[in-house]
Order: sequence, then C-alpha cells, then structure tokens
Amino acid sequence: MSFATNMRFKFPLMAIGLEVAMIVLFGLFAIFNWCATAHWCTTKLFKTASNIVNHCYRYSLPLFQDVHVMIFVGFGFLMTFLKKYGFSSVGINLLIAALGLQWGTLMQGILHSHGHKIHIGIKNMINADFSTATVLISFGAVLGKISPLQMLIMTIIEIAVFAGNEHLVAEIFKATDIGASMTIHAFGAYFGLAVAGVLYRPGLRRGHDNEESVYHSDLFAMIGTLFLWIFWPSFNSAIAEAGDKEYRAVVNTYFSLAACVLTAYAFSSLVEHRGKLDMVHIQNATLAGGVAVGTCADMAIHPYVSMIIGSIAGMVSVLGFKFLTPVFATKLRIHDTCGVHNLHGLPGVVGGLAGIVAVVLGASDTFLGKHRTMRIFNFQSLCYFLLPRSTPAMQAAALGSSIGTALVGGLITGLILKLPIWGQPSDQNCYDDSVFWEVLCTVLNK
Repeated sequence: MSFATNMRFKFPLMAIGLEVAMIVLFGLFAIFNWCATAHWCTTKLFKTASNIVNHCYRYSLPLFQDVHVMIFVGFGFLMTFLKKYGFSSVGINLLIAALGLQWGTLMQGILHSHGHKIHIGIKNMINADFSTATVLISFGAVLGKISPLQMLIMTIIEIAVFAGNEHLVAEIFKATDIGASMTIHAFGAYFGLAVAGVLYRPGLRRGHDNEESVYHSDLFAMIGTLFLWIFWPSFNSAIAEAGDKEYRAVVNTYFSLAACVLTAYAFSSLVEHRGKLDMVHIQNATLAGGVAVGTCADMAIHPYVSMIIGSIAGMVSVLGFKFLTPVFATKLRIHDTCGVHNLHGLPGVVGGLAGIVAVVLGASDTFLGKHRTMRIFNFQSLCYFLLPRSTPAMQAAALGSSIGTALVGGLITGLILKLPIWGQPSDQNCYDDSVFWEVLCTVLNK
C-alpha cells in the first residue's frame, strides 16, 4: 500500500467540495420555518403561543446545548489519552462533527419529510448531533490509524447508513430507543469495529510506541469523561415526550450512571494487580450506564431497575477492556484503539436486551398498571391504545438491524477507505500528530 500523507491539495479540495455540496443541498431541500419548532413544542402539550416560545427557548434549547457540549467537548477530550495524538483527537473530532451535523440534518430530514422541504428546528439540530455521535463513536475504533480524508469519507457514508437504519427502527419496527442504545451506540461501535477489521495492520499487532498514554494525556481524557457523565441525562431525554417520559428518562439515566461508577471502580480494582485502579476503565466504563439504560430510559421502570442496568453495564465494560479487547486484537484481527466495543458496543447490546425485557414486562405501556382503571377514559389513554406500540419482537428486530446494518456498512466503508489514494499513515507514523499537523518537535519528544 502507498502511504502518501501529503494533503496539501486533496484535503482542501475535498473539504471545500463537501461544504459547497452541503450549501447547495440546504438551498434545495431545507428551510427555516417557525412551524417546525412550534409543532414540536405543541406535541409537548403546550397550547398557547407564549407557552410554546417559553418552552422552546427555556427547555428545548438548553437540552440541545447539553448534547452539543457532549459532542464537541466530551467526545473530543475523551480521546486525548494518546500521548502524541491530542491535536488529532480534538481537532478531527471538531472537523467530522461539523460535517456530520450538516449531513445528518439532510439525511434524517429527507427520510422524515416524506418528499417535502426539511423544516429546520431545534429537534432537527438535536437529531443531527445524535447522528454525529455515531461517527464519533466509530472514530474511536480507528483513532490514530487513518487520515482526515478518510474520516470525511467515513462520515458521509456512515451517517447515510445510520439514517436509513434509524428510519427502519423508528418508522417500520416502531421500536422504543429513546436514548439510542441500539441505533447510536451499538451501531456506531460495530460500524467502527468493522472498518477497523478491514483496515487491520499486522505491523501494529505487538503494539506501537505511541499507542500509550502519559499522566497529563489521561488527565485530559478524564475531562471528556466528566463532561459526558454530567450531561448524559440530557442526551437520553432530549427527544423524549414532555412530562412523565422526559422526567423518567432523566431520573433513570441519573441513577444508572451513579450505580455504574461504583461497579466500574469495584471491578477495575478486582481485575487489576494488587487491586489498583486502571484509568482506562475509569475513563470509559463509568459512562456505560448511560449507554445501557438508553433504550428503556423513558419507560416505567423503577429507579432500582435502572441502577441494576447501570451496574451490569459497568461490570461488562470493565471485563470487556480486560479480557475481550486483547482477544479482538489477536484472534479476530480487530484493533480497537479506544475500546469502543466495551463502552458503546457491549453496553448498547445490554441496553437493547433490557428494552426487550422491559417491553415484555409492560414497562413501555405508560397507561397500564395500578392506575389503569382510573385513567382508562382519559383522552391520552385513548390515544395510547390507538397508536402502534412496540413489541418484544420489534425491539429484537431493532437490535439485530442496528448491529447487522452497522457491520455490513462498516465492511463496505472499510474497503473504500483501504484505497491508497486517501493518504493513510504508515505503521511507524500511526498515533502521531506531526503527520497531519504542524507540531513543535520538542513538544512531541517530551
């Protein structure tokens, strides 16, 4: 393979070309329309114009800002653990997020607008951030081993595949996945793993000198963890129906994350030499509870159930880092730089399975339970029984679709990215900012 990493003409041409294409497509298909925002707010049971405005700007906009911080600060800093790859971790994160939120707006808007113009509102912006999160998860699996050009190509392909799968899950299967355990986390992880498998390099099998952290790089990564941990309840509740569901999504995520932290710390100490804590586990496994509770976050589960889900996720994530990651690298020839399988893949599957169990037990049936006879004649109850509801089979289909679509899409994307024209760094230049960034050599040598 030829490793031509000079991007002087290729990268500017591709970046400018993609942005021009975005501008043209937005001009053709997207418009700003107050009705789009008003419609979303009125579905949240706000009737007067003043209440609509009040809700959108006092409640919806802060939720969008929380998710936005997670995308650009949380994910960016979480991947700064490599000692010589901090510029790329944060910088390329910004690049692909900026492209992804534009492309995601178009892809999801086209699928959900049914041939009409895309009406841009806060909900579209939140969903665009969600689609971007999928690519950022996959980015972790190939971190340090591909070029910015390859990441731009991967962003375009993955978001298109993601939008198709998300439409299938939400519109065809009618599955519940409010925090996107299946459609974002599991999908993003397995898409990235498939790409990493196709781009696998035997030369990196025994490790690389730059594929390690130092004290300050791990500290920067922990900043990303804290931002993600704090704002995760907003992520899981951002598009939930206002009222009980939105409230439950926040509370369930809150307690799932809290339980996950203690379990992750406990198992990190249990599996490490002399009971010491491993910063890799703490940076990642402490977030697994937010991932795993996502599918059933807005369902009528008790807080102790969300704590059980979070505890299981923390345990599974730590064990994955300790035992599965080496097996993936040596036996399956899949090198997962950030361990996205353990933070997003496995907890995403746990979340999908928890959603199936919750639906079987009737937790998604909002108006069933001990108050059923009191609310059966309520207008909302009538609407509930008339609307299609998720079934265990549809939940299982959604999980299978998310994983299967991700693997197929990732394999195809990996084959495209394997073409030598994209400037993939050579084995000796992996995990090194100086390949694509102007960096003071004295800084990198410390």
